[in-house]
Amino acid sequence: MKKVFYSSLLCLLLWSCGARIKQPFLTEQARIGENTTPENTVLGDVKPIEPVVVGVYKFRDQTGQYKQVENGTSWSTAVTQGATTILLKSLEDSKWFTPIERENVSNLLNERQIIRSTRNQYSNPNQQLSEADVLPPLLFAGIILEGGIISYDSNIRTGGAGARYFGTGASSEYREDRITVYLRAVSTSNGKILKTIYISKTILSQAISASMFRYVDVKKLLEVEVGMTQNEPKQLAVKEAIDKAVEGLIIEGIIDGLWLPEGGEPVVQQIKEAYAQELAEAERTKLYNRTFEDQRSKHGLSVKLGGALMDGDYSNNDLGYSFNANYKYLFNNPHWSFNLGTGYMELDRTGPPIDYDFTIDGNLEFIFLPYENLTPFVYAGGGTITNTSFENAEFKFQYGAGIEYLPVENIGIELFGEQNLTFSDNIDGVIQGQRDDFFWRFGLGINFYFGR
Repeated sequence: MKKVFYSSLLCLLLWSCGARIKQPFLTEQARIGENTTPENTVLGDVKPIEPVVVGVYKFRDQTGQYKQVENGTSWSTAVTQGATTILLKSLEDSKWFTPIERENVSNLLNERQIIRSTRNQYSNPNQQLSEADVLPPLLFAGIILEGGIISYDSNIRTGGAGARYFGTGASSEYREDRITVYLRAVSTSNGKILKTIYISKTILSQAISASMFRYVDVKKLLEVEVGMTQNEPKQLAVKEAIDKAVEGLIIEGIIDGLWLPEGGEPVVQQIKEAYAQELAEAERTKLYNRTFEDQRSKHGLSVKLGGALMDGDYSNNDLGYSFNANYKYLFNNPHWSFNLGTGYMELDRTGPPIDYDFTIDGNLEFIFLPYENLTPFVYAGGGTITNTSFENAEFKFQYGAGIEYLPVENIGIELFGEQNLTFSDNIDGVIQGQRDDFFWRFGLGINFYFGR
């Protein structure tokens, strides 16, 4: 009875989770399309003094890529073939451009010819046509926009996680694709390329599922499954990339004086400063949304607590304690730093106490991932070991490794371990054999970075 109760409870929980994912039991009515333009943009509510007339002949998929399916390739294209229409809508919504029909200009010319023929046929030949009866001339574009969707990379990042125990488990999966758009403005007077904009957008697909498969009683099998898959629409991703490309074209055109905003030079300077910050952020952000930004300042102070273990001529050694304080200087190359520190420790072992408890160290450190919050590091260097009276000092060589995690900028928590090799066999007070004494230090530390 207990098994049935717990199984029913699990089914209820899974069913309630399924209800929260809003299963589409009913059809939806047509609605206005989603707005993909971000609310807080560099351009804001800035309007032009006069919209620029632009023409778009074609802005299409140049990848030639077909949609991938499980059993081969579909004849459907991977991305939309209507990018020209999306671009025209984006230009119109921006209020900075007056787009004119050029994609199907032959249809427009044919219709105008039909209008002229009809008017000539049914008008009085002895009556002169008025200005209202004459078709106005077509607008001509000072700028034409070219480019297209030049890349669609599927599965640039995939992964997931899951667990199962006694037939009950859950899993999640994700996949990330990437689309790239180029947009360029060309002057119709001399053919000069005025601006080229490059925009990329990732497309995320996610799936989560939970299931249970087990016997609740003899000849009674319970099987429950619930899950959800959510795919970001590719058409909306294309639209968002094109919207961003149009915004970038407007901003860089303002900066270069191709078109002017209302408000004059103060507005231009404001846009320049905001766009410079966005460019700097884009420069630091690389593929897979990794931010290449220094997480540490030029100087650092650290405090480390841990243990110390002697490895000398005695077979029995007890774990002692250690304390270190270090100064760290980071070079212009963010992978390298120099550490200078001092420490006090207690090297316990069975027998008389060891009269070496004070160290001075200098190390060269290599940081593997200086732009990440979590990074491994290795270091090596030299120093001395002596007592607090600075008597009987012995030189030593040390090397170690560890992991540092920065929960916030300029504050790091590290876990480390190191081996210290001395050049004396008398550290533990006994000279025996040919091997010199050495000891281990390991522990936990906190780093405070400051300065530029």
